[in-house]
Amino acid sequence: MDPLVTGIRDRWAGQGMAGGPWPFMAISSVERLHQMLKRALDTELKRFGLSRTGYFLLTTLALIGNGNARLSTLGRILMMHPTTVKLTVDQLEAAGLVERARHPSDRRATLVQITAAGRDQVNAANLALEDPAGALAPFDGMHRALFEALQPARLAAGDLEL
Repeated sequence: MDPLVTGIRDRWAGQGMAGGPWPFMAISSVERLHQMLKRALDTELKRFGLSRTGYFLLTTLALIGNGNARLSTLGRILMMHPTTVKLTVDQLEAAGLVERARHPSDRRATLVQITAAGRDQVNAANLALEDPAGALAPFDGMHRALFEALQPARLAAGDLEL
């Protein structure tokens, strides 16, 4: 039996809790899953010397057609504070995974470009995330279903598809 059901739903009214248990159960469920996914992801990424933010930033750059973006664009896409983006880019640049360049038409803007080494690193990490013996193995075969189950709630909350 699921401990969230026996521990929360089945005791909610008996403990004098107002309202229904479903909002708390949904939030608790997503948060618990989030913690488990973060722990597994961190385990895998550590092998590649990447943080979660570094991985997300490299993957985002790899998915952009020309492999580069403004610092501000990366912050907006990744929903990260500009300081976090800058510090992450500093770390990735020191590791040779990204390069900074001047924007060709806007002197005020800095572009971040993924390097060949950065693309190799993020591709190796992506393959590790699918490894049936890896830290994400308990989620094997559920990645798409999990995404599709969460997508309607994410979009209803105002997240935008890029």
